[in-house]
Amino acid sequence: MYNIIINPASRSGKGLKIWKTQIEPALKKEQVSYRHYISEKPGDVIRIAKELSEAAGETAPLRIIVLGGDGTVNETLQGIQNPARLLLGYVPTGSSNDLARDLKLPKNPIDALRLILRSENPIPMDLGRVTCSDGQIRLFAGSCGMGYDAAVCEQILHSSMKKNLNRIGLGKLVYLNVALKQLVHAKTVSGKLTLDNNVPIPVRNMLFTCFMVHRFEGGGFLFAPDADAHDGILNLCAVGDIPKVRLLCALPSAFKGKHFRFQGITPYQAKEVILESDTPLWIHTDGEVLRKDSRVTVSCEKDAFSMLL
Repeated sequence: MYNIIINPASRSGKGLKIWKTQIEPALKKEQVSYRHYISEKPGDVIRIAKELSEAAGETAPLRIIVLGGDGTVNETLQGIQNPARLLLGYVPTGSSNDLARDLKLPKNPIDALRLILRSENPIPMDLGRVTCSDGQIRLFAGSCGMGYDAAVCEQILHSSMKKNLNRIGLGKLVYLNVALKQLVHAKTVSGKLTLDNNVPIPVRNMLFTCFMVHRFEGGGFLFAPDADAHDGILNLCAVGDIPKVRLLCALPSAFKGKHFRFQGITPYQAKEVILESDTPLWIHTDGEVLRKDSRVTVSCEKDAFSMLL
């Protein structure tokens, strides 16, 4: 039995059409046993995943197929009580699809579905966890960011341009437009990184830090070219003490993972990281904006759940 969670708003409203005209007919043709759930408002995906998790019991495997974007996968993870029982399939219909990009999932929804249905050996995946200063916890499948990149996500959530440009296949222009505006107004702060309880590393004029389980973030930025979702380690991209003009030159190079050649952009690796800043900064998980905070602990759990690939 597959439980299918559908975000009808994904790809600017095309998610529901993809479900009705492609995925559901294919499931019926193949005589696949399934139940489907369509989210209608914010919080629905988490609620649905939680109810499915509770109903599955403590030992039975829980097969969930997500039809949506990175954010829908992220919300699904928040509702799962025991990720070790989760067998997750993903039909990417979002605008960024960074997780799908790293997993090399088919862009065609039917091809992605066939991959899931034919999966015989689910692949274990690492899972990220961010803990805020007050103990609030949020999981992430692909990446977590604090600072400038999260501020970009926060503004995009309120952008009317995204929906309109996604309709004509130019959604990435929204990210570029917002990223440039945010960079102009972004204020650098003082911060420090503590990697695996070692001596804190000061980060001067910090703009943002990414904590990566997978390699991509922000619609194709290869921020962590060496990330491996099976090693139990976070790959960091820490950006600080770099002039904004130089960062403008560095960001395009990040699409090919060449950004670390610029002084002020530094890679780190750790199983657990504490990031502190002297000013609260926006935080995102898989592009979903969490909140502002000035101290977070980010960790990686090896082989925490499995994907149907």
